[in-house]
Amino acid sequence: MDFMWLKRYLPRGLYGRAALILLLPVVVVQLVVSVLFAQRHFTDVTEQMTRTMEREIRVVLETVDAAASPESIRQDVDARLPGFELVVELVPDDALPPTDTRLWYDFSGTVFAPMLRASFPDIQRILLGNDRVVTLFIETQKGLLRLDIGRHRLSASKPHQLFVNMIFFGVLTTTIAFVYLRNQLRPITRLSRAAEAFGRGRHVHYNPSGATEVRAAGAAFVNMRNRIERHIEQRTLLLSGVSHDLRTPLTRMRLALSMMEDPERELLEHDVEDMQALVDEFLNFVKGAAEGEPESVDPIVMTQNIVDDAIRAGRDVTLTTATGQGFVEVRKTALRRAVDNLISNAVRYGTRAEVSVVLSDRSLRIRVEDDGPGIPENARAEAQKPFVRLDAARNQNRGSGVGLGLAIATDIARAHGGVLRLGESSHLGGLAADIVIAR
Repeated sequence: MDFMWLKRYLPRGLYGRAALILLLPVVVVQLVVSVLFAQRHFTDVTEQMTRTMEREIRVVLETVDAAASPESIRQDVDARLPGFELVVELVPDDALPPTDTRLWYDFSGTVFAPMLRASFPDIQRILLGNDRVVTLFIETQKGLLRLDIGRHRLSASKPHQLFVNMIFFGVLTTTIAFVYLRNQLRPITRLSRAAEAFGRGRHVHYNPSGATEVRAAGAAFVNMRNRIERHIEQRTLLLSGVSHDLRTPLTRMRLALSMMEDPERELLEHDVEDMQALVDEFLNFVKGAAEGEPESVDPIVMTQNIVDDAIRAGRDVTLTTATGQGFVEVRKTALRRAVDNLISNAVRYGTRAEVSVVLSDRSLRIRVEDDGPGIPENARAEAQKPFVRLDAARNQNRGSGVGLGLAIATDIARAHGGVLRLGESSHLGGLAADIVIAR
């Protein structure tokens, strides 16, 4: 049987699922115990006590019919049933209540009332509005008889106390268990927050705690985080050193070319400039998302500043849409670099670019669109890799790119726990690049 449809109604959080696992058995056990108790105790015991009372009621009816006068009924009943504390009296017909009565929580009344009616067809009314007395109105040869019987003679006294005690102690034990369970789940929540923060490029202090299994998972996470950070640091230092060392021979080459009068000097200087641009782009890629510290930023103001800087640099860029308000925790310098790279690519392969910002409760989306040739859908994943040149789609000869612009933007988006999505601009016809970061 397929129960996949049930998943949409189940809690998604760890606390909600733990509470469900804790409460469901308690509720089921209480329901089972309640049903079994009602059947085996209330029903059986009440039936036995009702059968005993039926014999006493027959004695009362026989005594009433045999009484010499209405005034002697009470004395005759007390004589035949001493110590039973029955209240017996003849009442006028207009004293008959219009309907039977029963309290809503009177479960035992649903058992003995039908039994009494089946045994005594002359019963006109059964009043169960009082949890201490059961009142019967019975038609006799002497007239309408009112018979008051102590409730304890027909059913166990205060049967609802069992349910009250079950509910009270069930809630009490569940509360204690939930408090203990929350203390056990707290280390898992801390581990989840630390892992989520690390995925977004933030380092949150975390010490493994909790149960043995949770401590083992926490220690494994700390070791993994340390190894990744060391790997990133070593890669950054290595590539930065290589790129930095390349600047010195390039500078010497540029100086030597400036003193030459060879007719091919301009071509050689152009090659040196390309190599310099390659080194600069490589350094930017090495810096990646590690540039700057996380800070609270207004993304709309930041994007407006980026667009203004691009306009001052002579680029045809427009901020078309800016919706939402608030702040997000990002590495401002790195995110500015990512958006600036997208704008540079847009104006390099097209004639103009449009930028839009949408800030919602759950995410931040910065979109850059252009009117260039775009990128085919089957090549968009490849375009986000370093040093990839898609000559068939976006001709690299139109600019000085080295295939790192989209790779840098992708790396920065991932470091913020987000993603770079490439698509087709609906109104410009070129590429639409979205940086989407969860809040």
